[in-house]
Amino acid sequence: MRISFLGAAKTVTGSCFYIETDNCSFLVDCGMFQGSNADEARNHDPFPFNPAELDFVILTHAHIDHSGRLPKLYVDGFQGQIYATKATSELCAIMLPDSGHIQEFENEWVNRKRERAGLPPVKPLYTIQDAIDCTKLFRSVRYYEEIRINDSIRVKFNDAGHLLGSSIVELWVRENGRETKLVFSGDLGNRNMPILRDPDIIESADYVFIESTYGNRNHIRTENKIDKFVEIIKTTKERGGNVIIPSFAVGRTQEIIYELFKQRGKYGEELSHLLDMPVYVDSPLAVSATEVFRNNLDCYDEEAREYIEKGDNPLDFPGLRFTRSADESKALNTSTESLIIISASGMCEAGRIKHHLKHNLWRKESSIVFVGYQAVGTLGRRLVDGAKKVRIFGEEINVDARVEILEGFSGHADQAGLISWLESFRQKPRNIFVVHGEEESMTEFGQLIAKELGIEPIIPEYGESFMVTAEGVSPADRKAERRERKERYGFKRLEIVHMLDKLKDELEEASAIIRDDLRTDKEDIELDKLLEKLLNFEKYIVEIIK
Repeated sequence: MRISFLGAAKTVTGSCFYIETDNCSFLVDCGMFQGSNADEARNHDPFPFNPAELDFVILTHAHIDHSGRLPKLYVDGFQGQIYATKATSELCAIMLPDSGHIQEFENEWVNRKRERAGLPPVKPLYTIQDAIDCTKLFRSVRYYEEIRINDSIRVKFNDAGHLLGSSIVELWVRENGRETKLVFSGDLGNRNMPILRDPDIIESADYVFIESTYGNRNHIRTENKIDKFVEIIKTTKERGGNVIIPSFAVGRTQEIIYELFKQRGKYGEELSHLLDMPVYVDSPLAVSATEVFRNNLDCYDEEAREYIEKGDNPLDFPGLRFTRSADESKALNTSTESLIIISASGMCEAGRIKHHLKHNLWRKESSIVFVGYQAVGTLGRRLVDGAKKVRIFGEEINVDARVEILEGFSGHADQAGLISWLESFRQKPRNIFVVHGEEESMTEFGQLIAKELGIEPIIPEYGESFMVTAEGVSPADRKAERRERKERYGFKRLEIVHMLDKLKDELEEASAIIRDDLRTDKEDIELDKLLEKLLNFEKYIVEIIK
């Protein structure tokens, strides 16, 4: 079989693996690229195959970086089945239409700009209705149920402990009378996480495809995480500020609600008083997702199920409030009392969280608490990396609030968890493909795999293909073919996007320098020359747009 890496290759997003066997072709995941403009530009690239000829899709879980291009696949002609767990199917039924809404909204903004420039409108990546129609292709399966898709393909979904319904996929492919077993980790969760069970152990595989989001570092200890979280809430309330938590609407939000529910009893009266501080979940998607969590109790771990059996609802407590309307969301930023606001998106790239950051980043009294991975190029990553100023809705905002990251809440296993999961295989795999990580993380994790397991792993390039058989693995594309594939995957377009980002940064720097220079005394002749240069530059920009 031939396996092509069409995403999550030296990047954390866009998970997509294209597999061609003797008698069928299919995808494992079809995720959206998120982060920088260059990454997101890849979402509009045509698929390097005919979606109408694709037989089926296997989906590891519902997060948009794994599922977000499924509606585009459908729009482009795909009509096969999408195999996923019941919880994943139900989450996608709310998440994909929400993504379609974002595509339509952003496309409307783009087209207004194009209209002013005299350019024709463009279509969104997909619409809300496209996403709704796409969900009709889902086929829900149970954990641990072996599904025979056709005469040569068998598949089984195991619990990945990353998100409700998330899966480690065992895939058996029979070719030329021999069977090869592939294991896709999907996104592996931490052990002892709220609500979810620990990731399942897999006993054997010929080839493993493992994520490496945190492949080069370990999370803080869980107990320290809780203590730190409580300390942040306490000190922020004493200062009269708000605790703003940028959180993924599906997964992290429910785990934070659960953790706040648990700790009320553990920390006694002091924390109960602290948590009289109202907690707002300000995301319509998170509200709907929480209902899906409540309807899939079979995915819960023993601790969460014990709460349910006692009559407690671990996803609810006094003081927890959900907002749906935009007016309710806006009212939070005019409140005079201290609030805990959990809002999407988790990387601060879109949604209501940007409004809450705009109203709180400049306040020394407030705290911004990150509880999940922040991709390179996102506003969240810039804040975590210590930015002193950021631009939100065209306005420059000082970062005076306390900014913290609690990695212990991350839904991804850390380096120790990843290597421990690999070491648990009773039958050592022939080879390991390291995917879904930044290049530095993948390289360091790959070195650890070689040292601990004695296997030299493969770190694929974006668009690279390999021939994988029961006998071994080899590169599938010759140099000339690889050049052609790069053209097909839109590398020239990515270069243009990179150049635009570079020009944007240089223009902002030039603007700041010129503005400062204008404060000094200048002769009229110098100002005239400068104005002439700027007018000529404006003409060049207009020509480029045309």
